[in-house]
Amino acid sequence: MSASKAYLEHVAIFVKDIHWHIRFFEDVLGMTMREVDGSVDEPRQYWTLGGLQFIHDPKHEAPEGRLAHLGVMCEDLEAALSAAERYDATAMAQGRNWLRLPDGLAVELIQAKPASCVARTLEINPRAEA
Repeated sequence: MSASKAYLEHVAIFVKDIHWHIRFFEDVLGMTMREVDGSVDEPRQYWTLGGLQFIHDPKHEAPEGRLAHLGVMCEDLEAALSAAERYDATAMAQGRNWLRLPDGLAVELIQAKPASCVARTLEINPRAEA
């Protein structure tokens, strides 16, 4: 049994042309701005409603869209961190809620406020017929 319920809150992606990605996801999918690091004209990072985070990295030489990390909303952050101790995950410099998994994947664990919003979110089945 899991120590804490959680859901994927955002996926962070490195991109060379952040403005192109912002325009695409807003124009095609209606994913508007939730938050910006920097200014709207010169964003360093940009979060959309719908769970995307773009990290502007114009010197990025790997294929576009390289995953930076998964942001996971937890109903009980401390329980999730305690459960993670049983695995070969290591803390990252960003803080004790950032874990590097053995395969290299970075996971940011975030305390949901209020904690009950996780259960309410998990009750939603977006593929269910109305």
